[in-house]
Amino acid sequence: MKSEEYRGYTLWGHAILNQREETTARERYAASGTITKEGKIVEASGVLNNFDTEDEAELAGLLWGRAWVESQ
Repeated sequence: MKSEEYRGYTLWGHAILNQREETTARERYAASGTITKEGKIVEASGVLNNFDTEDEAELAGLLWGRAWVESQ
């Protein structure tokens, strides 16, 4: 999980390890994002997409959070 401060909000990018399918040996990560302000959850994304790396998934969550803040 990665976090960053952005325009008064704290953004969280999450990477959720998916179970490996029998047909593939590689791990995949589901991305999601959470936005908090003053320690309280403001918005959460649900699953955004699946990625090959944990870092890519976390970044997707952070980017979603930035876009949400910009839309407010």
